[in-house]
Amino acid sequence: MNLGEFISLNREIYSVNAPLLFERSNGTSAIARRLGPERTPESEIDDSFKNIAFAVQDACENAMLALVKLATEKTGCRNVCLAGGVALNSKANGKIQASGIVDNIFVQPAASDDGVALGAVFAPYLDGGGHLPMKPLRHAYLGPEFLDDEIEKSLRTYKLRASKLSDVATTTAELLASGKIIGWFQGRMEFGPRALGHRSILADPRDPEMNAKVNNAVKFREWWRPFAPSLLKEVAGEYLEHACDSPFMILTNPVRPEKRSVIPSVTHVDGSARPQTVEKEVNPLYWNLINEFGKRTGVPVIMNTSFNLRGEAIVNTPTHAVRTFFNSGMDALIIGSFMVEK
Repeated sequence: MNLGEFISLNREIYSVNAPLLFERSNGTSAIARRLGPERTPESEIDDSFKNIAFAVQDACENAMLALVKLATEKTGCRNVCLAGGVALNSKANGKIQASGIVDNIFVQPAASDDGVALGAVFAPYLDGGGHLPMKPLRHAYLGPEFLDDEIEKSLRTYKLRASKLSDVATTTAELLASGKIIGWFQGRMEFGPRALGHRSILADPRDPEMNAKVNNAVKFREWWRPFAPSLLKEVAGEYLEHACDSPFMILTNPVRPEKRSVIPSVTHVDGSARPQTVEKEVNPLYWNLINEFGKRTGVPVIMNTSFNLRGEAIVNTPTHAVRTFFNSGMDALIIGSFMVEK
């Protein structure tokens, strides 16, 4: 599939034919005239669409690699920061990280339009003479938090029977190890598009059918969409090639060949995964959950996807979490210190 009319690339830089991308004639776009009509939602994905998707992804990866290479050559700096919506392309980011062009890569966790909120805060502060501390950004847990009293009030509103857990991590690990699909609502909500262990749906990555089970019971989305692994930072190198810190689930790495059958439900068809490395100092509850699951199974990795139904936003409040739980096929909801079962 040749996309040369739309994007051209040489060794140093790329250029996009923007007028052609937005051109329309008699109601038909230039894209449709050259590449064929748009796919009808939910229809079969035939080879022509697969070829287009591959070509677009390949062009994106090559353009990003060329841009990063040019930047490192011009500046002499091998530490690269990326932002903007295209910087959420985890597969391209993983190729940059593994290319040898850079020493370190950092992608702002809310790299798309939602990240503009950060600029809106920082701009007047810096214009007023403020100075930002130069510290690594280790988490994106910047949203609302609901304490047990507030959660209990919501549960009472719905007249739900809930168990108060003495050890949230251990109980949840036992449920996951027994094959249960869990709604997980803890702490402050994540900022950005990824569920990072505070508003997540969790499951056992060892079950080769779990991907289909979660899709059929909860997410109601195309079968080929992959789920992500959350794993202890300490074991990332055992499961992933080119492993590095990836706290924001924004880099793709190849899963080591010997581990692909160990965590099949979070290994994509091309042998890759989009991991979240979890640090005990940053998220002790989530780290303990994964660690406890590892003690029971020998695999300190869990399947993690966002806590929402298809077409809906990630849950924010306890009320939203309860409604989503009962509108899905999840087996249990761990919300604060409480457990709700069906």
